[in-house]
Amino acid sequence: MKRLLFLLSAVVIMSACKQTDENIITRSDIQLESDVMTPEALWAMGRIGSYSVSPDGSQVAYQVSYYSVEENRSNTVLYCQQLGDSVPQMMGLGSDPVWLSDDRLAFASKGEVWTMNAKGKARKQLTKTEGSVEGFLFSPDQKQIILIKQVPYHDIIAERPADLPKSTGRVVNDLMYRHWDHYVESIPHPFVFSVGDGYAIANEGKDILEGQPYECPMEPFGGIEQLAWSTDSKQIAYTCRTKKGLQMSISTDSDIFLYNIENGETTNLCKPNGYEALEVEPTKTLATQAVNAAENLQNNVGYDQNPKFSPDGRYLAWTSMERDGYEADRLRLCIYDLQQGTKQYVTETFDSNVDDFCWASDSKTLYFLGVWHATENLYRTDLEGNVRQLSDYQADFGALALLPSGGDGDRLLLERHDYMHPADLYLCSIVGDAVADISQVTHENDHILSQIAAGSSEPRWIKTTTGEDMHYWIIKPPHFDPSKKYPTLLFCEGGPQSPVSQFWSYRWNFMIMAAQGYVVIAPNRHGLPGFGLQWQEEISGDWTGQCMQDYLAAIDDACQNLPYVDRDRLGAVGASFGGFSVYYLAGHHDKRFKCFIAHDGAFNLEAMYTETEENWFSNWEYDDAPWNKDMTARGRKTYDNSPHRFVDRWDTPILCIHGEIDYRINATQGMSAFNAARMRGIEAQLLIFPDENHWVLHPQNGILWQRTYFAWLDRWLKE
Repeated sequence: MKRLLFLLSAVVIMSACKQTDENIITRSDIQLESDVMTPEALWAMGRIGSYSVSPDGSQVAYQVSYYSVEENRSNTVLYCQQLGDSVPQMMGLGSDPVWLSDDRLAFASKGEVWTMNAKGKARKQLTKTEGSVEGFLFSPDQKQIILIKQVPYHDIIAERPADLPKSTGRVVNDLMYRHWDHYVESIPHPFVFSVGDGYAIANEGKDILEGQPYECPMEPFGGIEQLAWSTDSKQIAYTCRTKKGLQMSISTDSDIFLYNIENGETTNLCKPNGYEALEVEPTKTLATQAVNAAENLQNNVGYDQNPKFSPDGRYLAWTSMERDGYEADRLRLCIYDLQQGTKQYVTETFDSNVDDFCWASDSKTLYFLGVWHATENLYRTDLEGNVRQLSDYQADFGALALLPSGGDGDRLLLERHDYMHPADLYLCSIVGDAVADISQVTHENDHILSQIAAGSSEPRWIKTTTGEDMHYWIIKPPHFDPSKKYPTLLFCEGGPQSPVSQFWSYRWNFMIMAAQGYVVIAPNRHGLPGFGLQWQEEISGDWTGQCMQDYLAAIDDACQNLPYVDRDRLGAVGASFGGFSVYYLAGHHDKRFKCFIAHDGAFNLEAMYTETEENWFSNWEYDDAPWNKDMTARGRKTYDNSPHRFVDRWDTPILCIHGEIDYRINATQGMSAFNAARMRGIEAQLLIFPDENHWVLHPQNGILWQRTYFAWLDRWLKE
């Protein structure tokens, strides 16, 4: 392990973190012994999150999360920075900054809402809810505020008997009794409170979903972005899926509702005529039902979420999916005309997803981010659906916001990252049909990056076995020598419909993989967005078909045409669907690979069908239930090709990693794969985390993950 650690032995993250009297973890001053990226350096980096631009467009407030490996914890710090200035001012602990004026902000801290000035002084606590606020949103006139709080929910899991307060058993009466990483005994609801002088918030508030057993925002990932105030502060648009139990577990049909503050009336904008979605057999995917596409679009039967009002208040935009039960359907941009009561879709010529968007100041234009050919760039559309690409960088943009107009064209603040750079904020000027200028605003990790030799990435296009063009990324080590042979990793993406764009990850990080001396081959195989909906959809019901051929085609091409790739030292790695891919390839790789690593992967699809909590996923992706006598051909292919059926062919060392509170892909999947390997006499290792979900979130677990990962690769590909 010594060769993996290029830090002084006495250096740990805690000693590298500047501490204040409040024991705040702040920006690390870690000093590296060499120019090689290490797990410790990766976890020393600050992680930029939510941000907000002041009303006059001159300042940005943003949050950064810092981690202490020694204390095994993190905290989030707020900064304020003048646009055009490179030196931020720290404002103390807090998150989710929102400007109330050019000199005052609201923010969250310890489950409450606070205010302070732009220098971080004059802090005042606005809410007193015993730390129960999970999100907040002030109305435009600042006379009201939405607070997100949990409410007790016992429709699925019975309430604990009053005379058995120490009992730990749960009586479960329906599905969706647990979600992602927790048991569902409460759900989030939005409450509207009045705001008085000095932003004082009244003690009483109105639950706008009072008595309704539905989530808003929708768990597990929804936040305050799923609600929006109208420009006149009289209405609230919110996202909600009005289902529970079994029906919730098989459906992605969420809607946008409009709540009237004055009379309490609610209107469903997605289904204004009271449309009732098709009742579906629980074990039959909607893909096999008779579904009318035009009816789907008219009534928005898929995921609809994240509403945003136009500046003039006439329109409401949101992201929309066409089909129920398909969580990876194409994300369209839907526009609702509040005057006419009509809807239209304005990104139909963009054959990929709208990942984030904002209105332009003219209320006739929208800017949006979307992935195409493995990069996430900036686009624009008008209300007639004329789409223009505005940027073309080998990078990914994220989380965009419009700044007040400063002359010709619009200005946007965006987050940007790539394989060699973590997220920072950038200021972007739009003139005509292109980005006229882009400049980096924050430099959160420059002091660490300046010590590290970066690798490089480049695209390559090849032919698949079907004759189609396929893109893959080549990530090369720092100080790359083309005359040398390098051990090489095939990266298998998750999802299964997540793009292999220029992402930055604090676990599956290509920069640190390259820094350890590995070339990485990362294919955009069939099933990934950014290459058209037809390409993306060929994976559903065919997890072991063309996508697996694509993986092998990519690594074979690299071995044949990239002279620095050592075909005798190949590994395959991946998580989630990528972990499934590794388990499958372990029985079908014809001795190409010398080792495998699978994290949180599905191993036995028959078991997975009833183990996962969001059953629409397995319904759509597997196409059928394993017990159906009249199973579809695609369903039969799915179960016949489950990785657990091919363990008899396994012949290669494998590392299995899993979190025990991963309720999406249960830990029994990883344990079963490890047990099977050992019972077959295969060299294997299991890294199990009792306190992690589908990700690895605790600092010391993250370091252990990286050390174990590279120790396994080094053992089989370097020694």
